[in-house]
Amino acid sequence: METTGVGRARGRTTATLAVATVAVAALLGGCGDDGGDDGGGGKAAAESGGSAKKGSAEKADPTRLPGVGDRLHAKIPARSEQVVAVHGEGADSADATVELYTKEGGRWSRDKSWPAHNGKRGWTPRHHEGDKRSPVGVFGLSDAGGVLPDPGAKLPYTHTAAFTPPSYWAKSTRHDFDRVIAIDYNRVEGTSPLDPTRPEGQSRGGSIWLHMDHGSGTSGCVSLSRSGMEYLLRTLDPERHPVVVMGDKASLAK
Repeated sequence: METTGVGRARGRTTATLAVATVAVAALLGGCGDDGGDDGGGGKAAAESGGSAKKGSAEKADPTRLPGVGDRLHAKIPARSEQVVAVHGEGADSADATVELYTKEGGRWSRDKSWPAHNGKRGWTPRHHEGDKRSPVGVFGLSDAGGVLPDPGAKLPYTHTAAFTPPSYWAKSTRHDFDRVIAIDYNRVEGTSPLDPTRPEGQSRGGSIWLHMDHGSGTSGCVSLSRSGMEYLLRTLDPERHPVVVMGDKASLAK
C-alpha cells in the first residue's frame, strides 16, 4: 500500500468479494512500489542477527528512547510498552533502520534491529497522497494481515489474497504484502489494513504500512525482511499498546 491476537484475529480470515474490492482500491491508491524510480533507495544491508548491539549509540538515560527528542517522546503514550523505532538515514533518503524497544519498569531496552526502507523520496512531517515520502510522527500499531496465513500474530490479522499487488507492478514487489502491519496514520483503528477509510481526507494519504522489503524505497511505507515482519507480528501485543516512532534522524532528534 502506500509505498505505511490470536483470538480476535481468527474472525478476519474469510476473504469476501467486498474485501477484495476494497483491497484493489487501496493497493492502487497507495503503498506498494509500482516499479518506478527508486529515488536513490539502495539495497538493504544484511539483517542483524540476534539481539541488537548495545553501545555508545545508546543514551545513558534508560527511560528515554535513543535518538528521539522531547517533541516526539512526549507523544508516546504513557501506557505504551512496545515501540517500533524507524530511524531514516536522511530527510531525502530511502534507507532506514527499524528497531524494537520494550519497556519494563519504566526502562527501555532494545530487543531487535533490522535494515529497512522508507519512502523513495524520504520523509515529511506533512505527508500527502502521492508525495512518495513517509510521514514523520508517532502512530499506533493496531491491525495486521497479509497474503500468507496468520503466523501467530497477537494483533488482529486479516488473511486474504486481496493483499496481492496488481499484476502490472514490478516483479520484485510480488511479495511485499505477504505480511503487513497497518500504521495508524489517517485510518480507522480496529479495522483491516485494507479498509480505505481516511478520516482526515483522501489528500492526506493513507494505507501506510510496515511490510516486506523488495530492496529499495517505497511509496510511503516502511519495509523490512520477512523474518523481521514475522518477529514483529508474533511479538507486538495489543495489551502492551505498541506504537511506531518514525522519521529521519534529524526530525526524530528534535
